Amino acid sequence: MTTTKLKLLPYKDYKGVEKIYSVIFYYLPVFGGMYRRRVELCLDQCRGGENILEVGFGSGLTFLNLNEKYKTIHGLDLTCDVNVIKETFASHNINPDLRNGNVLEMPYEDNYFDTVLLISILEHLKPAELEQAFKEIKRVLKPGGQIVYGVPVERPFMVLMFRLLGYNIREHHFSTEIQVREAAEKVFKKNSVYAMKATPSFFGSVYEIGNFSKQAK
Repeated sequence: MTTTKLKLLPYKDYKGVEKIYSVIFYYLPVFGGMYRRRVELCLDQCRGGENILEVGFGSGLTFLNLNEKYKTIHGLDLTCDVNVIKETFASHNINPDLRNGNVLEMPYEDNYFDTVLLISILEHLKPAELEQAFKEIKRVLKPGGQIVYGVPVERPFMVLMFRLLGYNIREHHFSTEIQVREAAEKVFKKNSVYAMKATPSFFGSVYEIGNFSKQAK
């Protein structure tokens, strides 16, 4: 059960990303509720602090919520137009530090972030890249800092759901939730792993949220 409600801007305000990453999914009946809930479950795990880094922030859907928990929001994304997104949130008195870049080689100093957040990002990495990504995340986390991630569960229902939205996940998802979890366990201390159920629940789990920590020195 989530205690966080995702705060969204009007749909037309979200700009700066490729069409395939459209935020319209979050506003749809039925599907929209599932999309929002997976983000809310990830946000529930973010404990607050000075600095958070969201890898793959896209249009900045989490920024209204993260602004209430962290002093500074940092974002890293491969393709989005960071200037457009900065302008959008500046009008709401939120001024994130946004950059283009790759989780496998991040432009940040060591031991800097309280939290690194990745929502539906790690499944896009190939299994051989996962450990490298987690080691890089560990490098930029403060001792005792946390990584929170969410990844889809590989189930026929999830594949079908994406198909109905015109999205073939087989062309973009290379790692399963099991591979992501096992790679995280090699680098971090596991705090919790939570499986989000589908609606209706008899379809089983459709999303997995992991909360891990970097060991304090």
